[in-house]
Amino acid sequence: MLEHDVIIVGGGLAGCQAALEIARTDPQLNVALVAKTHPIRSHSVAAQGGIAATLRNVDTEDSWEAHAFDTVKGSDYLADQDAVEILTKEAPNVVIDLENLGVLFSRLDDGRIAQRPFGGHSYRRTCYAADKTGHAILHELVNNLHRNGVQIYQEWYVMRLIVEEGEAKGVVMYHIAGGTLQVVRARAVMLATGGYGRVFNTTSNDYASTGDGLAMAALAGLPLQDMEFVQFHPTGLYPVGVLISEAVRGEGAYLRNSDGDRFMENYAPNKMELAPRDITSRAITLEIRAGRGVNTDGSAGGPFVHLDLRHMGREKIMSRVPFCWEEAHRLVGVDAVEEPMPVRPTAHYSMGGIPVNTDGRVRSSVDGLVDGLFAAGECACVSVHGANRLGSNSLLECVVYGRRTGAAIARYLQDRKLPSLDESAYLQQAKERLQSLLEQQGDRRINSICQAFQDAMSEYCGVFRDRQSMEQGLAAIQELQQQYSNIYLDDRGSLWNTEIIEAMELQNIMVVGQTILTSALNRQESRGAHSREDYPQRDDPNFLKHTLAFYSVAGIDIQYRPVSITQFEPQERKY
Repeated sequence: MLEHDVIIVGGGLAGCQAALEIARTDPQLNVALVAKTHPIRSHSVAAQGGIAATLRNVDTEDSWEAHAFDTVKGSDYLADQDAVEILTKEAPNVVIDLENLGVLFSRLDDGRIAQRPFGGHSYRRTCYAADKTGHAILHELVNNLHRNGVQIYQEWYVMRLIVEEGEAKGVVMYHIAGGTLQVVRARAVMLATGGYGRVFNTTSNDYASTGDGLAMAALAGLPLQDMEFVQFHPTGLYPVGVLISEAVRGEGAYLRNSDGDRFMENYAPNKMELAPRDITSRAITLEIRAGRGVNTDGSAGGPFVHLDLRHMGREKIMSRVPFCWEEAHRLVGVDAVEEPMPVRPTAHYSMGGIPVNTDGRVRSSVDGLVDGLFAAGECACVSVHGANRLGSNSLLECVVYGRRTGAAIARYLQDRKLPSLDESAYLQQAKERLQSLLEQQGDRRINSICQAFQDAMSEYCGVFRDRQSMEQGLAAIQELQQQYSNIYLDDRGSLWNTEIIEAMELQNIMVVGQTILTSALNRQESRGAHSREDYPQRDDPNFLKHTLAFYSVAGIDIQYRPVSITQFEPQERKY
């Protein structure tokens, strides 16, 4: 049995930032990080647009209070305002810390960090590294992990979270290359496994974003919070779904329909293309529904709209958003200097997740906490995003709450011993699970069931929802869940068997998808990214509260917990 003081599951921004903070706080602690990819292949590396902070390098009148208000308003007042205050107050310091670690931010002419406008923000406060900001930050964090002696288990898949009698004791993990199993015992476990975009058929997320950490927590009997709030990014490149960063609109690009009109004037006349993502995604979907989408031949009635950069000019495009130009050119053959990009909403981000307090400790119920278990980043829900996240606040959350959770873990370990743990039963159960998958004599390929599940989620729980469609969706996915026992694997070997990983990921996708749909069906209102056509209004008296969903094979139990309101009273949300 392996032993560490801390085991962090996930090699993206939140996990790496936490590991670094623990190592900097107490270099004597034995810190390990496990990731199913190499850490710099984590999805954080794909974050493009930037990280928000009130540095006041461009807009001198900006303030943390303004950033907090924009965030709370953007959340449709579901964000916990104590958590938002921490996020926005600490933002400038964490950006300066990243710069000191070596992150190469883009600069103003006088050498200060550049800042650009972003959707839903009232000032230019988004710091960036061209349109490769996540890449720039994650590489430096991983470099610093090596400098600080953090052990990295790369390409290990965590199969199970070990929780006994309300206490997290470790994890069970599978070595993808060698096929071996290990139980890791630790004084503290942190989940930082990212999002679940692969629950849907069109997503900006990488193939590893299968909701592993959320499903692990749910299968351990822990609640998931606000899972109905799925962000669909307005500008997914059609038809592949990869992200065209909001930075492109921040630099001045226009959204146009088949008539060539900048249609956002009809939906958010003050913010136009820089309206929050939920509003912009609904606007695009409504334009397509109304027959003002574009076909590949340029005619009306098609499945996408245009993102027009042509007026920005080659020099600005290639210096400010070169990666977005490259993606469109490489994937769909569009030279954005000469022609508009085809875009439509794509599943992008999870506002919900594993509920945590502002120190990253995982909640076991409305009031309880799990001993020894922490979470941060996209897999967690400290609820700084509420019902809708503003662009450039996700990298910020990963860094602020990754660092804060790391510091909390270092303090927590001062009074905590290694838990007692019998590894034999967990190893046996893991072996039996793997053997069962290898020997299963079904007639369905993994991908066929996974694709059908993703299609059902996109069809029945997309940008717009209603009771009838979600009930159909639940029936469809429950039928697919019953077919899981009919999958078969072509590869029966133990070395680099990626089919085993795909089979376990499919189970996680199914757990997360069912939780999303059930939570959405029970929230009978429209708020932020959760837009119900049968309940089109926000309903504060009945639903200004967080959903807690408890998963079991028999079904999902829904409870609620209050929203923290400290500064900003809910009001109508206009842009």
